[in-house]
Amino acid sequence: MNSDLPKVLQPLAGKPLLRHVIDAALQLAPQGIYVVHGHGAAAVRTALADAPVDWVLQAEQLGTGHAVMQAMPSIGDDRRVLVMYGDVPLIESATLRRLLAAAEDGHLAVLTASAADPSGYGRVLRDARGLVTAIVEHREATAEQRRIREINSGLMAAPARLLRNWLAELRNDNALREYYLTDVVALAVRAGVAVQAVNAAGEAEIMGVNDKLQLAEAEAVYRRARARQLMAAGATLADPARIDVRGDVEVGRDVFIDVNVVLIGTVKLAERVSVGPNCLIRDSTIGAGTSIHANCVVEHASVGEGCSVGPFARLRPGADLHGQVQVGNFVEIKNSEIGQGSKANHLTYLGDALVGRNVNVGAGTVTCNYDGANKWRTTIGDGAFIGSGSMLVAPLCIGVQATIGAGSTITVNAPDAKLTLTRAQQITVEAWVRPSKSDAGKI
Repeated sequence: MNSDLPKVLQPLAGKPLLRHVIDAALQLAPQGIYVVHGHGAAAVRTALADAPVDWVLQAEQLGTGHAVMQAMPSIGDDRRVLVMYGDVPLIESATLRRLLAAAEDGHLAVLTASAADPSGYGRVLRDARGLVTAIVEHREATAEQRRIREINSGLMAAPARLLRNWLAELRNDNALREYYLTDVVALAVRAGVAVQAVNAAGEAEIMGVNDKLQLAEAEAVYRRARARQLMAAGATLADPARIDVRGDVEVGRDVFIDVNVVLIGTVKLAERVSVGPNCLIRDSTIGAGTSIHANCVVEHASVGEGCSVGPFARLRPGADLHGQVQVGNFVEIKNSEIGQGSKANHLTYLGDALVGRNVNVGAGTVTCNYDGANKWRTTIGDGAFIGSGSMLVAPLCIGVQATIGAGSTITVNAPDAKLTLTRAQQITVEAWVRPSKSDAGKI
């Protein structure tokens, strides 16, 4: 990977490769998940400290068979064992269920696929009747065997009792002096145990990630799959190849998503939501009929129905917009509730504010909420009008239907239905002369 980050922690769609594998396993409701780890063990355990797994250290990396041996002492003979790989992140839970089902009744089940280019993969060997007889690693395969297109994914399922016995028989008399898990196939055949080959839905599902190029290819596969899911749910994507979904996204009917939109975490877009180009939405809910215009950032926010946000707006954590709110260009809102029908259309910062219904906030208004140590609250009553260029120094309350004159710095509560303003005296200096370039250097 040419990276300080362990391979299984490389990010795919915003989360580590290993997290994708664990999440797929969790969908099977397993009795236990054992993660066998070696390189970068401390970093992996720290990054996934919240994962509901048992960690098993493989102190020496002696092959895949040896890795599975490390976990087996914790697994009872009455269990079924499913072997997965931390660098195979696109595996689907439905495929895993088929693999487990094939391992019932004492069978060994292996997951295979037909590859256009099988280079590097183990080949599945079959007899004249088409029954699986062995899996041979690419480096150990003959020229004839390397022409086989059916490849082994590495994933397998088996009764724990049988798998334990086969693992005990593994030998490392191969080019790398490793214990290959794939050798259990031949051992099962020798023991008279049927080997069930389960075909993956597609080659992409079992692709491993071993370098940054393969990581990018996996990201592209994931992106296409998520785009298809959104379109199946009713969303229109301007270009399915130019959307990034990095979390759990829910869309209603007739949602429109323009190009270069990034959706992260838990995002809910209700029906008829429109998201313009180059937007980032993270862990937020957007109400029906709302338009998020171009180049907006919306994070940990709630936006009501029929709102208009942007372009170039930023909704920070705690922003809560009620219905029909208008937030225009270069407006930033943080930890503030904006009431029904209120507007802040230009160049404004609203932080730690409670804004009532049908309030108009003029261009250049700032709620001065931070004194260097503490955050303070600004409350603006229903129907208030805040003139452009106003500084509202919190803690502060602007009354219902109050008007704040443009250019004011307000430090004392403003009463209901009155005009409040601060103005320095305007003067004109009659004798003043503007400096000219011809005067430069004369002083």
